[in-house]
Amino acid sequence: MDCKDGSDEHGCEYRCKADQFQCAHGRMCIDRKQVCDGTPQCQDRSDELDCFSRSHECKHQCDNKTRCIPESFLCDGEKDCVDATDEHNCAPITGPSVTDQPVCLSPSVFCHETSKCISPSQLCDGKTDCPSGADEQSCIYSCPDLGQFLCKDRRKCVESALVCDGHPHCADGSDEKQCPTCALLCDQKSVCLTSQQICDRKPDCRDGSDENICYTSRVAASAALPLKCPLGSKPCSDGKECVLYSHVCDGEKDCKDGSDERNCERKCKKGQFQCAHGKKCIDMKLVCDGTPQCQDRSDEINCMKLSEECRHPCDNKTRCVPETFLCDGERDCADGTDEDNCVVEPCSGERFQCSNGQCVALALRCDGHADCRDHSDEKGCPQPPHCPMEQRCPHTHECLLKEWLCDGDQDCSDGFDERNCEVTAQKCGEFQWSCASKTQCIAMTWRCDGVKDCKDESDESGCGQVKCPTHLFQCGSGECVEPDLVCNGASDCADGSDEGVGCLKNNCSSPSRPSCQHYCINTPHGARCGCKTGFRLQSDGLTCDDIDECKEIQPAACSHKCLNTLGSYLCQCHPEFILEPDGHSCKTAEEPSLLISEQYELLNVGLRSSSIQALIAPGRMAIFSLDYDRREQRVYWVSLEDQSIKYAFHREKDNTGTIVKGVKSDSIAVDWMGRNLYWVDGVAGQILAVRLTSSIVKAQNYVIVVEEDLHQPRSLVLLPQKGVMFWSEIGGQAQIERSGMDGSDRKVVVSRGLERPVSVTVDTLTDRLYWTDEKLRCIGSATLDGENIKLLQLSEMPSLFSVAVFNDMVYWSDTHRRSVQGANKLTGKNRKVLLKRPGQPFDLKVVHALLQPNVSGPCEALRCSHVCLLAPGPRAVCRCPAGLLLASDGFTCTTPVDSSSSFLMLLSPTMITQIFTKSLQAGLGLKTWPEHRALTLPAVNQASDFDLLLKDRTVSVADAGRGSVAQLKLSSSGFTPIGHLLQLKGDLLTALAVDWVTRNLYWSSVKSPQLYVTSPGGKYTSLVLQAELEGTVSIALHPPTGRLCFTAVGRRAAQTLPQVDCAHMDGNNRTLLWSKAKMPASLAFSEKGTTLYWADVGNEMISSVNMDGSDYKEYSTGSPFILSFARVENIFFWITLDNGTAQVWYTDGFQPKHMWFEVKANVIELKAYSRSSQKGTNVCSENNGGCSHLCLAYPGGRSCRCAQDYLSVNKTKCVSNLKCPMGSKACRDGLKCIALAKFCDQIPDCQDGSDEECGSVRIKPGAARLPALDSAVGSESCEAERCSGHGTCVSVEGEAVCECEEGYSGDLCQNASSSSTALAITLTFLFGGALIAAVILKRRRAQASREEATEKQTLVTEVEECTTYSQNFANELYDPDEAPITPAITTTVIS
Repeated sequence: MDCKDGSDEHGCEYRCKADQFQCAHGRMCIDRKQVCDGTPQCQDRSDELDCFSRSHECKHQCDNKTRCIPESFLCDGEKDCVDATDEHNCAPITGPSVTDQPVCLSPSVFCHETSKCISPSQLCDGKTDCPSGADEQSCIYSCPDLGQFLCKDRRKCVESALVCDGHPHCADGSDEKQCPTCALLCDQKSVCLTSQQICDRKPDCRDGSDENICYTSRVAASAALPLKCPLGSKPCSDGKECVLYSHVCDGEKDCKDGSDERNCERKCKKGQFQCAHGKKCIDMKLVCDGTPQCQDRSDEINCMKLSEECRHPCDNKTRCVPETFLCDGERDCADGTDEDNCVVEPCSGERFQCSNGQCVALALRCDGHADCRDHSDEKGCPQPPHCPMEQRCPHTHECLLKEWLCDGDQDCSDGFDERNCEVTAQKCGEFQWSCASKTQCIAMTWRCDGVKDCKDESDESGCGQVKCPTHLFQCGSGECVEPDLVCNGASDCADGSDEGVGCLKNNCSSPSRPSCQHYCINTPHGARCGCKTGFRLQSDGLTCDDIDECKEIQPAACSHKCLNTLGSYLCQCHPEFILEPDGHSCKTAEEPSLLISEQYELLNVGLRSSSIQALIAPGRMAIFSLDYDRREQRVYWVSLEDQSIKYAFHREKDNTGTIVKGVKSDSIAVDWMGRNLYWVDGVAGQILAVRLTSSIVKAQNYVIVVEEDLHQPRSLVLLPQKGVMFWSEIGGQAQIERSGMDGSDRKVVVSRGLERPVSVTVDTLTDRLYWTDEKLRCIGSATLDGENIKLLQLSEMPSLFSVAVFNDMVYWSDTHRRSVQGANKLTGKNRKVLLKRPGQPFDLKVVHALLQPNVSGPCEALRCSHVCLLAPGPRAVCRCPAGLLLASDGFTCTTPVDSSSSFLMLLSPTMITQIFTKSLQAGLGLKTWPEHRALTLPAVNQASDFDLLLKDRTVSVADAGRGSVAQLKLSSSGFTPIGHLLQLKGDLLTALAVDWVTRNLYWSSVKSPQLYVTSPGGKYTSLVLQAELEGTVSIALHPPTGRLCFTAVGRRAAQTLPQVDCAHMDGNNRTLLWSKAKMPASLAFSEKGTTLYWADVGNEMISSVNMDGSDYKEYSTGSPFILSFARVENIFFWITLDNGTAQVWYTDGFQPKHMWFEVKANVIELKAYSRSSQKGTNVCSENNGGCSHLCLAYPGGRSCRCAQDYLSVNKTKCVSNLKCPMGSKACRDGLKCIALAKFCDQIPDCQDGSDEECGSVRIKPGAARLPALDSAVGSESCEAERCSGHGTCVSVEGEAVCECEEGYSGDLCQNASSSSTALAITLTFLFGGALIAAVILKRRRAQASREEATEKQTLVTEVEECTTYSQNFANELYDPDEAPITPAITTTVIS
């Protein structure tokens, strides 16, 4: 409207004649011959928009003139246009019909796969009218963006800005219907103004045009005056009106004389853009900047930036697809333009071109089996293959297998193989539902899912009435109708329940109508509230709440990710996927393919194009396992005929190689990130790995990843993105296990609902584990932790072998049907056959860039000398082949010992065997001793424990036969006795350890279970730690840090449980380090003293923990009973006992264990030493720390300790014991004398509180019942002669009497009360209980579930600090002449 009074728009034509074209603005008609003649007659150029050049390929325009199809597409029975105009006004087909299918008269349409006709209005009306539901497919019920407009045909959503813009964007034109009449459109027609808003002195348009046109009235009032135009405007040539500069040369005549469109630029300069109307040029930089400069907005049209993901705009430029989507056989654009004008490209290489353009391997041509979808590879064969008449298609030379006849899949092009099939009763599987006819079985989940899957439709019967969506009215007969059809005077429900007397009473027009949040509905029962689509009516009957379709719609509304929106939902795709036109499914730009091992061949099948490529020449034996490496373009497979793992390059058929020889593997897997090849050895029960290389890897370079408790592993899958792997176990109990790709964090994830899981794979999109069960004949899936198990069983799965998953599909191979099939991974529907050949298909692997992305892994930064494996995280760890160990740097693999300094010492009752660890290089699994030195122990009856002092090569040996500790000197000729350090009559040492700084000996015994320390030579002995201990079996010292640890049975509550305790070497600061061990033994410190190691006999493992209780670790040995354990140079050694055979094992704590050797020998203790052992000093290193008797270190200092009958002076010097006067008594610590009256007076006077220990027997200092000592001359002869060598001579009232050893009685200790010796009794006490406990624990663990994780809880409990007393005893074997002690310097040292 250019005149203010609108007279220029009065009397315009609104309805055009039959031979006329109506302009898009609706106010002008032109002759139809002038449409698309190259010259625009409509001011909006709508007569020249979307014009196609008529040609052989373009005869019929459709879809709002966005598509043009050839004449052969018209009336061909297929809907090629979205608006279906190519099938309108088609004459009925006459004459004989091939299908005898009736023709629907236009505009009615066919229901797919039926003879039913429905009207166009029934499409996408919310009701299923076609039996297959095809009329409600590809329908949009709500737009994902609230700012979009839903076309009435529910086929498309358009932006709100395009509604009522004069151009129809919906196929049915509904976006341009019911548009308001505007007095003025301004701001590029985005603002609609009423006549009252014009010239109201308030600018409503951004360009001010609603107020500028008011100047024309002033011109009319004063024609004599020259026209003056406001700023931003210019007068027309006739001087009667003003026009905005922005309207000059905009392609539309705004001046009545047309002067605003004269002398306009027709050719633009370089760097300029010419508007579509051809009369304006703008700077190229302004094109696609989001703001239109051209009045026709042509500078902002087609602004999709072409990229790798956007090569072809379609669907009225609302969608853009990549180049790989073009002519791929799949319709990705709703308008189908991605499949227009496609030219069949010739097949490359040795491949045959099918008539439909499909490419198959040339070797498949004329082989008697159709590989082309159109069967063209078996046509025109000069010498067709021969096959029996009953096993061939009658009209072709195609051969059939017996298994293919009447299997439900059409193999002959004419369907002959599926004719005259006998219908028999079917026995359904455990996870299937039987149709009423008993001749068909469907998946259990298909029952009552809203889709009729049984041919007799019985799966949807008895499911109850279908509940209508809340925005529809539920008929009494079950139908759902729109609210506007209710109470409209016509019955739309079959039972007429949508009409009734209630429609006229208490309806939505009455004053008492409900206050509905959304809208009110008239019903036969009165006024009711209704909710919009995507909302649910609440219990109050008034308000509406949003429905979360992402949670409630089953199966899932979106194939990838679902985002709930108000009243609707939005489907999104994972990265690198593109949303399909249906708005629900996603697709990759690159075509995925499927690697298939088919009997003796390797094939690569395109999952879209169905192209078939042969990768290797056929062999003579079946290929059961394969995998690929995308980076190197290699395919790996197991060759049974060569007993090796081979590889071939993807595009080079004859270029093959071998990486591993001499193996029979059940499954292989490529670690494409860590660059390793894994394989399963089901016979050996191992999972192994080697580095990917082009040369053959020798057997000594294999890395054993897992070997414990593997009975018969079958299938293996790696997940390098997470550093984990899964494998199936079919031997023993069927289960699926998971661990890190380095073998760590192993656990069972699926153990129920399995019979024979022969294949496993992982869906990386959903992080779900999939498997095939050969016995149950089903495909299972679960989360990576084994939760939410789902099972899918179809009749087309009689003999499953392998499974693969990608995007929305699950693929499987079936050796009975000899086919590879695929179906929707959630529902099992949309099944299709991908490959069907006479050879049995075995392993499957999907090939796509997303499954092996080109990303860096943690192994690239870790410079391992041999193999780098991924661990959970993922993180990287270095691993070594068998025979090599990981050095302390964590990167280098070395031989077990790189010098001759490291050695083991194995203790037998009368011998120590020394073995240098360099002998490991000589071989593993020996049945005899390796190179060794057998050293006899002189003057030792029955050794039970020992320790070696490296600096003077002195060995301290506990002699159970004599109840003593002997000292021996080690030389090149063997051991030389030095003497006895301790003599404990009738007692047995249970643990000992040498302090290599002070040479003090720490020990404990059966009768004296506390910790004691004895000085070199045995002169001084003192109690280190007094506590309620039972059975101390191991002591470990670390003098540089002043710490000691020991294992003992402690009392906790009413129980006595084994535990690991630590303290300072002076006995103070005792802490409970670990209490979760079942039976800890063989303690050992790390070199720096920061970590403690031990063997847990009860748990069959080697454990370690930091001294602060953190970083608990364990290594499972799998050994039923660990006899002894030692650690040297980061290597673990341990001994097990099996039917009298001692076996020596070793590991670095990361890799699987190896047995070094086994011998028939009575080995009872193992110790290990090296050049780095016993290094470091402390305060006691020089001059005994200034202590007179014993120097006991603690972190950062030392304590001086005095022996029995000595008192400490100035904390360093020891003097003779205090003598108390008559009427007084010494405190137990010997430091003070107090009056007898002060004892038991409830007031502690002694520093140690011993004067108030009245509830128990108090032993006078110096008279403790410790091993009896007698320094009188001839005591040894008295014991031998008078006490028969089985007792101790003691003085009672001046007479010598015998105190017999345990197990002997009589005045002369001549009677043996039992045939067992004290040693036998003690060993039974110590080790018999341990063996019984080990057996009990073994049985308990066998009953426990293997997936139950061992509790790893750090427990560092401060134990109440006990005062350490100088309650000591002298050693009867001490001879001051043999071991003189240098007098201590009594300088004051703060302890």
